[in-house]
Amino acid sequence: MPFATPIMRSSSYKSLYGPKYHSQPNYKGITSKQVVRFGIQTGPFAVAAAVAALFYTSGIPRIQTDILQKIPVVGSYFTKEVNPADSPF
Repeated sequence: MPFATPIMRSSSYKSLYGPKYHSQPNYKGITSKQVVRFGIQTGPFAVAAAVAALFYTSGIPRIQTDILQKIPVVGSYFTKEVNPADSPF
């Protein structure tokens, strides 16, 4: 069985005036620039979906007391005060 002979190679020449190449950090081919761009593009859709979901479920009393009443401008709209004449006690 013949032995493989090691091939002696010299390092390639790198000019001081040439471009400086660096590897771009990524995770499975996705770079941070792509993540930021995707977040900026999809952010308004996520906010619109969250607001629509809140107002779609605004009739649920638990959501009114825990979330919607704590919004500074429109919180008073979701407070339900019972008229004293309607109170059974």
